[in-house]
Amino acid sequence: MATLLERGWLSKTNTVAAQEKCITRLLLYHFCVNLPVMVVSYPVFRFMGMRSMLPLPSWKVVVSQLVCYFILEDFVFYWGHRILHTKWLYKHVHSVHHEYATPFGLTSEYAHPAEILFLGFATIIGPAITGPHLFTLWLWMSLRVLETVEAHCGYDFPWSISKLFPLYGGADFHDYHHRLLYTKSGNYSSTFTYMDWLFGTDKGYRKLKSLQNDSK
Repeated sequence: MATLLERGWLSKTNTVAAQEKCITRLLLYHFCVNLPVMVVSYPVFRFMGMRSMLPLPSWKVVVSQLVCYFILEDFVFYWGHRILHTKWLYKHVHSVHHEYATPFGLTSEYAHPAEILFLGFATIIGPAITGPHLFTLWLWMSLRVLETVEAHCGYDFPWSISKLFPLYGGADFHDYHHRLLYTKSGNYSSTFTYMDWLFGTDKGYRKLKSLQNDSK
Protein backbone atom coordinates (compact mmCIF):
# COMPACT_ATOMS: atom_id res chain seq x y z
CA MET A 1 0.00 0.00 0.00
CA ALA A 2 2.84 2.43 0.74
CA THR A 3 4.15 2.00 -2.79
CA LEU A 4 0.76 2.88 -4.25
CA LEU A 5 0.45 5.97 -2.08
CA GLU A 6 3.90 7.11 -3.17
CA ARG A 7 2.68 6.88 -6.75
CA GLY A 8 -0.15 9.27 -5.94
CA TRP A 9 -2.81 6.57 -5.50
CA LEU A 10 -5.99 7.96 -4.04
CA SER A 11 -8.48 6.02 -1.92
CA LYS A 12 -11.88 7.48 -1.14
CA THR A 13 -15.22 5.95 -0.23
CA ASN A 14 -18.32 7.56 -1.71
CA THR A 15 -20.80 8.51 1.01
CA VAL A 16 -24.57 8.61 0.57
CA ALA A 17 -24.35 12.41 0.55
CA ALA A 18 -21.78 12.29 -2.27
CA GLN A 19 -24.03 10.03 -4.32
CA GLU A 20 -27.04 12.29 -3.72
CA LYS A 21 -24.97 15.28 -4.81
CA CYS A 22 -24.01 13.48 -8.02
CA ILE A 23 -27.63 12.61 -8.86
CA THR A 24 -28.88 16.14 -8.13
CA ARG A 25 -26.18 17.75 -10.27
CA LEU A 26 -26.81 15.29 -13.11
CA LEU A 27 -30.50 16.16 -13.22
CA LEU A 28 -29.62 19.86 -13.28
CA TYR A 29 -27.02 19.43 -16.04
CA HIS A 30 -29.27 17.23 -18.18
CA PHE A 31 -32.07 19.80 -18.18
CA CYS A 32 -29.97 22.98 -18.25
CA VAL A 33 -27.01 21.91 -20.44
CA ASN A 34 -27.65 18.68 -22.37
CA LEU A 35 -31.25 19.43 -23.38
CA PRO A 36 -30.48 22.88 -24.87
CA VAL A 37 -27.50 21.38 -26.73
CA MET A 38 -29.70 18.67 -28.24
CA VAL A 39 -32.27 21.26 -29.34
CA VAL A 40 -29.60 23.45 -30.95
CA SER A 41 -27.83 20.44 -32.53
CA TYR A 42 -30.90 19.08 -34.29
CA PRO A 43 -30.92 21.68 -37.12
CA VAL A 44 -27.19 21.04 -37.66
CA PHE A 45 -27.77 17.30 -38.06
CA ARG A 46 -30.67 17.95 -40.43
CA PHE A 47 -28.54 20.32 -42.48
CA MET A 48 -25.82 17.66 -42.73
CA GLY A 49 -28.31 15.15 -44.12
CA MET A 50 -29.80 13.33 -41.14
CA ARG A 51 -33.10 11.66 -41.98
CA SER A 52 -35.73 9.90 -39.88
CA MET A 53 -37.99 8.30 -42.47
CA LEU A 54 -38.09 4.68 -43.62
CA PRO A 55 -36.33 2.68 -44.88
CA LEU A 56 -33.73 2.19 -42.18
CA PRO A 57 -30.10 2.09 -43.30
CA SER A 58 -28.52 -1.31 -43.96
CA TRP A 59 -26.61 -2.98 -41.15
CA LYS A 60 -23.38 -2.47 -43.13
CA VAL A 61 -23.93 1.29 -43.18
CA VAL A 62 -24.86 1.38 -39.50
CA VAL A 63 -21.87 -0.70 -38.38
CA SER A 64 -19.38 1.21 -40.55
CA GLN A 65 -20.65 4.55 -39.23
CA LEU A 66 -20.54 3.37 -35.61
CA VAL A 67 -16.97 2.13 -36.01
CA CYS A 68 -15.95 5.49 -37.49
CA TYR A 69 -17.71 7.36 -34.70
CA PHE A 70 -15.94 5.37 -31.98
CA ILE A 71 -12.51 5.89 -33.57
CA LEU A 72 -13.05 9.61 -34.21
CA GLU A 73 -14.57 10.21 -30.78
CA ASP A 74 -11.69 8.43 -29.05
CA PHE A 75 -9.10 10.51 -30.95
CA VAL A 76 -10.78 13.87 -30.24
CA PHE A 77 -11.59 12.92 -26.64
CA TYR A 78 -8.00 11.89 -25.93
CA TRP A 79 -6.56 15.28 -26.86
CA GLY A 80 -9.40 17.21 -25.24
CA HIS A 81 -8.96 15.19 -22.05
CA ARG A 82 -5.22 15.80 -21.99
CA ILE A 83 -5.83 19.52 -22.34
CA LEU A 84 -8.22 19.40 -19.38
CA HIS A 85 -5.40 17.92 -17.31
CA THR A 86 -3.25 21.02 -17.71
CA LYS A 87 -2.92 22.90 -14.42
CA TRP A 88 -5.39 25.78 -14.92
CA LEU A 89 -8.13 23.83 -16.68
CA TYR A 90 -7.90 20.98 -14.21
CA LYS A 91 -8.18 23.32 -11.24
CA HIS A 92 -11.09 25.36 -12.60
CA VAL A 93 -12.96 22.83 -14.78
CA HIS A 94 -11.95 19.16 -14.80
CA SER A 95 -11.47 18.82 -11.04
CA VAL A 96 -15.26 18.68 -10.72
CA HIS A 97 -15.31 15.33 -12.50
CA HIS A 98 -12.42 14.10 -10.36
CA GLU A 99 -14.23 14.83 -7.10
CA TYR A 100 -14.96 11.12 -7.19
CA ALA A 101 -11.64 9.32 -6.84
CA THR A 102 -13.57 6.06 -6.68
CA PRO A 103 -16.11 6.49 -9.47
CA PHE A 104 -19.44 4.75 -9.94
CA GLY A 105 -21.60 4.60 -13.06
CA LEU A 106 -23.42 7.91 -12.65
CA THR A 107 -20.19 9.86 -12.24
CA SER A 108 -19.48 9.24 -15.92
CA GLU A 109 -21.54 12.34 -16.75
CA TYR A 110 -20.76 14.32 -13.60
CA ALA A 111 -18.66 17.24 -14.81
CA HIS A 112 -18.39 21.01 -15.04
CA PRO A 113 -20.85 22.45 -17.63
CA ALA A 114 -17.89 23.77 -19.65
CA GLU A 115 -16.44 20.25 -19.79
CA ILE A 116 -19.78 18.79 -20.84
CA LEU A 117 -19.76 21.12 -23.85
CA PHE A 118 -16.04 20.74 -24.54
CA LEU A 119 -15.79 16.95 -24.48
CA GLY A 120 -19.34 16.52 -25.78
CA PHE A 121 -17.98 17.83 -29.07
CA ALA A 122 -16.05 14.57 -29.42
CA THR A 123 -19.30 12.60 -29.25
CA ILE A 124 -21.27 14.61 -31.81
CA ILE A 125 -18.56 15.44 -34.34
CA GLY A 126 -18.90 12.13 -36.20
CA PRO A 127 -22.68 12.27 -36.65
CA ALA A 128 -22.51 16.00 -37.37
CA ILE A 129 -20.13 15.34 -40.28
CA THR A 130 -21.89 12.31 -41.77
CA GLY A 131 -25.56 13.14 -41.14
CA PRO A 132 -26.70 9.60 -40.24
CA HIS A 133 -30.20 8.20 -39.97
CA LEU A 134 -31.89 9.10 -36.68
CA PHE A 135 -31.84 5.40 -35.76
CA THR A 136 -28.05 5.31 -36.12
CA LEU A 137 -27.69 8.51 -34.08
CA TRP A 138 -29.78 7.09 -31.22
CA LEU A 139 -27.86 3.83 -31.34
CA TRP A 140 -24.53 5.67 -31.24
CA MET A 141 -25.59 7.83 -28.29
CA SER A 142 -26.85 4.76 -26.42
CA LEU A 143 -23.63 2.83 -27.00
CA ARG A 144 -21.53 5.83 -26.00
CA VAL A 145 -23.43 6.23 -22.73
CA LEU A 146 -23.17 2.50 -21.98
CA GLU A 147 -19.44 2.61 -22.68
CA THR A 148 -18.72 5.55 -20.40
CA VAL A 149 -20.94 4.18 -17.60
CA GLU A 150 -19.12 0.83 -17.81
CA ALA A 151 -15.76 2.63 -17.69
CA HIS A 152 -16.79 4.46 -14.51
CA CYS A 153 -18.68 1.63 -12.79
CA GLY A 154 -15.64 0.52 -10.74
CA TYR A 155 -16.10 -3.16 -11.57
CA ASP A 156 -13.84 -5.15 -13.86
CA PHE A 157 -16.27 -7.91 -14.76
CA PRO A 158 -15.11 -11.26 -16.21
CA TRP A 159 -17.38 -10.60 -19.18
CA SER A 160 -16.08 -7.08 -19.82
CA ILE A 161 -15.31 -6.24 -23.44
CA SER A 162 -11.71 -5.54 -22.40
CA LYS A 163 -11.32 -9.26 -21.73
CA LEU A 164 -12.30 -10.05 -25.32
CA PHE A 165 -10.90 -7.02 -27.12
CA PRO A 166 -7.45 -5.97 -25.82
CA LEU A 167 -7.65 -2.46 -27.31
CA TYR A 168 -10.77 -1.67 -25.28
CA GLY A 169 -10.06 0.22 -22.05
CA GLY A 170 -12.92 -0.56 -19.71
CA ALA A 171 -13.33 0.00 -15.98
CA ASP A 172 -9.88 -1.14 -14.87
CA PHE A 173 -8.14 1.16 -17.36
CA HIS A 174 -10.18 4.23 -16.45
CA ASP A 175 -10.33 3.52 -12.72
CA TYR A 176 -6.54 3.95 -12.66
CA HIS A 177 -7.00 7.41 -14.17
CA HIS A 178 -9.37 8.49 -11.39
CA ARG A 179 -7.29 7.13 -8.54
CA LEU A 180 -4.09 9.05 -9.33
CA LEU A 181 -3.18 12.67 -8.83
CA TYR A 182 -4.00 14.67 -11.96
CA THR A 183 -0.35 15.27 -12.94
CA LYS A 184 0.40 11.53 -12.96
CA SER A 185 -2.87 9.97 -14.09
CA GLY A 186 -2.51 9.17 -17.81
CA ASN A 187 -5.06 6.85 -19.46
CA TYR A 188 -6.81 9.77 -21.17
CA SER A 189 -8.66 7.84 -23.89
CA SER A 190 -12.40 7.30 -23.63
CA THR A 191 -12.89 3.90 -25.27
CA PHE A 192 -9.68 2.36 -26.58
CA THR A 193 -6.11 2.16 -25.27
CA TYR A 194 -3.96 2.66 -28.35
CA MET A 195 -3.79 6.47 -28.16
CA ASP A 196 -2.33 6.31 -24.65
CA TRP A 197 0.08 3.61 -25.80
CA LEU A 198 1.18 5.62 -28.87
CA PHE A 199 1.87 8.77 -26.84
CA GLY A 200 3.23 7.08 -23.74
CA THR A 201 0.52 8.24 -21.35
CA ASP A 202 -0.21 4.73 -20.07
CA LYS A 203 3.28 3.88 -18.80
CA GLY A 204 2.30 4.12 -15.14
CA TYR A 205 -0.71 1.89 -15.68
CA ARG A 206 1.26 -0.73 -17.60
CA LYS A 207 4.00 -0.70 -14.95
CA LEU A 208 1.43 -1.20 -12.20
CA LYS A 209 -0.18 -4.10 -14.07
CA SER A 210 3.25 -5.65 -14.54
CA LEU A 211 3.97 -5.39 -10.80
CA GLN A 212 0.59 -6.91 -10.00
CA ASN A 213 1.20 -9.80 -12.37
CA ASP A 214 4.69 -10.41 -10.91
CA SER A 215 3.27 -10.55 -7.39
CA LYS A 216 0.78 -13.30 -8.26
